Amino acid sequence: MNIRATRQAGFIRTALAAAVVLAVTAGCRAKPEAVDFAAKARAIHERNLSVDTHCDTAINLLRKDWKIGDRHDPALRSSGKVDLPRMAEGGLDAEFFAAFTAQGPRTPEGNAKARKEVLGIIEAIHAMAREYPGLVGIALTPEDAYSLKKDGRRAAYIGIENGYAVGNDLGLIRDYYDRGVRYITLCHSKDNDICDSSTDSADPEDRGLSAFGREVVRECNASGMLVDVSHASDRSFFEVLAASEAPVIASHSCARALCDSPRNLSDEMLTALAKHGGVMQMCFLSAYIRKPSPNPAREKALRELEEKYDRAGMRDDEDFRRRIHEEYEAILEKYPREKATVRELVDHIDHVVRVAGIDHVGIGTDFDGGGGVLGCDDVSGMVHVTEELLRRGYSEPDIAKIWAGNFMRVFRKAIEVSERPRS
Repeated sequence: MNIRATRQAGFIRTALAAAVVLAVTAGCRAKPEAVDFAAKARAIHERNLSVDTHCDTAINLLRKDWKIGDRHDPALRSSGKVDLPRMAEGGLDAEFFAAFTAQGPRTPEGNAKARKEVLGIIEAIHAMAREYPGLVGIALTPEDAYSLKKDGRRAAYIGIENGYAVGNDLGLIRDYYDRGVRYITLCHSKDNDICDSSTDSADPEDRGLSAFGREVVRECNASGMLVDVSHASDRSFFEVLAASEAPVIASHSCARALCDSPRNLSDEMLTALAKHGGVMQMCFLSAYIRKPSPNPAREKALRELEEKYDRAGMRDDEDFRRRIHEEYEAILEKYPREKATVRELVDHIDHVVRVAGIDHVGIGTDFDGGGGVLGCDDVSGMVHVTEELLRRGYSEPDIAKIWAGNFMRVFRKAIEVSERPRS
């Protein structure tokens, strides 16, 4: 073998040896570990505050057969979606309990009935805090939630769902604020004296915010009360933004571009809300996340139920509340609703982030008002939303904004606006 051939053979042997070493070394390296999203999500919840800006669980506080301090089996409809033990399980620190009243006659008698209902629920929320002082406390400011978390307790905020409870008396806004209420959803499923609703089929004309409604918005700004535009009609929405000095919230809504419901916010509305400094809190109600399949029999049964029990004074009766709850659950058992998934829910969060920015989206489940998705059907599953956000590459600072930071910024701004000198 000549010198050149010898050198070539040596080069080949060296190259082969190097390849073998690389192969062996690569085989010995530890394979990349799969990310434990569940553990990472729980750690994020431990380090950061989480707030849900809307649930209807407060109505359960009026039941004699149900205690919020007990853990209720999520598999049972009668359990509801929220209790204090399951809040801890799901990593939820703060909950806005809605004092809800259905829209009734726009008369002095109707207004008085609505106020009585709301005051009863507000008192029940305060009674909860008195009964379980080691588990929960009433929160009045953004800072209260952080303090309660450090103390190992849940924070209970109060909102009013449906400005019908204001009647025609602006003085009631300050009265409700003094009782601990921190936002008012201006309307519900029907028009009222403040503004038009997005879903009042009996009167489809959209008249927007009334002259009295503008006074309500100004009084909310003056008192530090957050203005909530969920349920409001499109015209009402834009006129509220124009009338309000403080940024506003949509306490439980979704993106209309992904689910064409009048209860959801269009891209134009999301952009305007962001420009005004506000925030949209993502609703977990499946019908607002994806368009439901028609079920005329279920809708007919629910309409008949509403008509059957829509009589003055009935909501003050414990037996009434039990019967309507049982009949409502029986209808849903017979005609079950299709549920959206956590992934579809986070699709809406992604969309709002693209359109309005990361600073303008939060969480408002509407638990016990219809909210609940596969993967997070009650409050014990809240951490699974964070897992999905992590899978999509959201950073911890951005997740902290979604869970509390964005809403608390708006909350603080509303307080700041209320402290300005008034002419």
